[in-house]
Amino acid sequence: MDAGLVAAALEEARFDARQSSRYEDLADDLRGPAELAEWERIAALLAAAPAGMVYDPDVDDVVQAELAADAAAAATREAELREAVRIAARANHLQVLRDLGTLDQAEPAEGDEAVRDELTRRAGGYVQADVDAWLAHALAAHRGHYRGPAARDAAADLLTLPVLAHAALLGELLRLVPDELAFAARLAATEPEATDALAALLTRARPEAP
Repeated sequence: MDAGLVAAALEEARFDARQSSRYEDLADDLRGPAELAEWERIAALLAAAPAGMVYDPDVDDVVQAELAADAAAAATREAELREAVRIAARANHLQVLRDLGTLDQAEPAEGDEAVRDELTRRAGGYVQADVDAWLAHALAAHRGHYRGPAARDAAADLLTLPVLAHAALLGELLRLVPDELAFAARLAATEPEATDALAALLTRARPEAP
């Protein structure tokens, strides 16, 4: 666009802004002022440019930055959508295992903390005791995804205190007895902070390796 076309577009934007200001229902419309500001910016660019310069959006840093931001936002939305689909599919899979009574045989995978939240949401916000127990057992035994220390560390920010307390107590009890004690889940659900403190006490009381 040359300076003449930009000037015409700017004048049209100014006219539209004046018209909109006369109508109360258009007073809060942000599109008109934004369009006017953009044409004013482009006109100022050409005014400061050498004579005969034309406006090319392909070399306009502001336009290119906006396009890059739009592309990044679109990529983020697409990634979020893919993640939501993955979580829903994993939640469906775990629900099938629950219905079959074989959830405890499932290996935890990356992102299962979010799947737990999805299953809780589907249940109307009610705690899913069997899912929480499954995650606690897997975390305590370092199963599946939780074999990695980084995954176990990340779980501390992704799982609820009762689940973490249950896992901590189980981890210590498994060193003392061969069976996973069912009371640990009940204790963690009712007194998670006390359960966590008990696990810490057992850790400190553990004899040092020779």
